[in-house]
Amino acid sequence: MATKIEYKGLGRRKSSVARVLMVPGTGKILINGKTPAEYFPNKLVIQDMLQPLEVTNQMKTFDIKVKVVGGGFKGQAGAIRLGIARALIDCNAEQKTSLKRAKLTTRDSRVKERKKYGKYGARRSPQFTKR
Repeated sequence: MATKIEYKGLGRRKSSVARVLMVPGTGKILINGKTPAEYFPNKLVIQDMLQPLEVTNQMKTFDIKVKVVGGGFKGQAGAIRLGIARALIDCNAEQKTSLKRAKLTTRDSRVKERKKYGKYGARRSPQFTKR
């Protein structure tokens, strides 16, 4: 019975959640069944998403399958980036120092502030009238 080698990572950013599954392969990436060029409208977002693989020089060593939900494409790319970084650490714990040095292991906790009652948004108040 052969065991299949796979590494998993979960990434979150804003309201996006990405589940990343990495298996040894040739460098194919599928995001919700599509290639990154089909899924994301912007090349810079794809470049941002692939940063952990560039830092560890493993662009062509893993096939990556991603399921991502919620948020916009920038938040989704950030979630995928964190998921890939966590999967790489799961694969080889020695890579944690290089990923940490590049600030790729920290979850970006900034989320949208909720709207408060009596206000137009999170902080915008109605216009003040003196008379």
